Amino acid sequence: MAVNLPIPAPDQVFPVDGVEIGVTEAGIRKAGRRDLTVFRLAEGTQVAGVFTRNRFRAAPVQVCEAHLAQGLPIRAMVVNTGNANAGTGEPGLAAARATCEALARLLQVDPRQVLPFSTGVILEPLPVDRIEAGLPAAVQALAPGNWTEAAYGIMTTDTLPKIVSTKATIGGHQITITGISKGAGMIRPNMATMLGFLATDAAIDGALLQRMVGQIADVSFNRITVDGDTSTNDSFMLVATGRAGLRVESETDPLYPELLATLKAAATHLAQLIVRDAEGATKFITIRVEDAGTQEEALKVAYSVAHSPLVKTAFYASDPNLGRILAAIGYAGIEDLDVGQVNLWLDDVWVAKNGGRNPDYQEEDGQRVMKQAEIGVRISLGRGNVAETVYTCDFSHEYVSINADYRS
Repeated sequence: MAVNLPIPAPDQVFPVDGVEIGVTEAGIRKAGRRDLTVFRLAEGTQVAGVFTRNRFRAAPVQVCEAHLAQGLPIRAMVVNTGNANAGTGEPGLAAARATCEALARLLQVDPRQVLPFSTGVILEPLPVDRIEAGLPAAVQALAPGNWTEAAYGIMTTDTLPKIVSTKATIGGHQITITGISKGAGMIRPNMATMLGFLATDAAIDGALLQRMVGQIADVSFNRITVDGDTSTNDSFMLVATGRAGLRVESETDPLYPELLATLKAAATHLAQLIVRDAEGATKFITIRVEDAGTQEEALKVAYSVAHSPLVKTAFYASDPNLGRILAAIGYAGIEDLDVGQVNLWLDDVWVAKNGGRNPDYQEEDGQRVMKQAEIGVRISLGRGNVAETVYTCDFSHEYVSINADYRS
């Protein structure tokens, strides 16, 4: 049950010059579904990525990091769903490398120029034979316009594909930015199970691109949470093919701030789509903490509220039991918090004033907001001028059902 999740019309999903995509059915876990996706990248493409901080990092994550560290130009990416290839030890690493080798043979590139990605069930061996058997069909299907097919192809418990595509003019040069993501549960920052692929035809220096991907992730995929779980496979990749006229090589370039802001906006949209399609979600909730002393304490409060099962179930029930939010603020870990300075709003409704119930607050006003599909929570701590925003959702009966039946 996605919350106001837009799917762009086919003519609004713009190919990125230098990126070709092929999608096929390999029968990795279930028959009759697209579960194998290949990206072929043109020569000269720069690729950067950030990955999960979970110590049980999946085999494909480890192989991606190793291949990126080699310094060879990345020419392809391969994504399978249905099996995470995580918690699989050395055989899992061998399987991820074998996948790269199989695709490299078909594309006539070095295996180290291929990045593998997997998503699905943890602790099960990757069926490499099925992937290798499916790769020729995926390669045969390579075409620039297959972004929507790829968005469907990387889904697991997602109910809808997640796509962003835009054109922008920066410094007189028109560029294209298109991306896809997947994820619905096991979503929390560090990275917040999710995969994201964002491509542009702008030319960006490789070292600069790696710095940019971290900054972009911090305001997008590292600002979402569904259930507080950090997956073993989370990966966000930023691809710059260099086919457009725009070229940016350093932070001092006058066009850099606008390019970075445009990429951040696209990634934030992709990240928000994950929350909108969260497992069982009926509400999309924006939590903004203002007047904090530091970024750390702003995020502590935002995530304390966003992760609270009591808060999330109250939102699901449209029950303005808003003392639960104050309680979550109080246990967020700010030892010297002066609760007398705390103010709380639901959208335009001022609920708590200077640490207590606002004398003008009426419960019917809180309930009116709680019944909405999209809700804003604004918290002022009265400690400084730092603000941070986190995106989350409610907890419903459906979330439990989906995860109870996940392997069925």
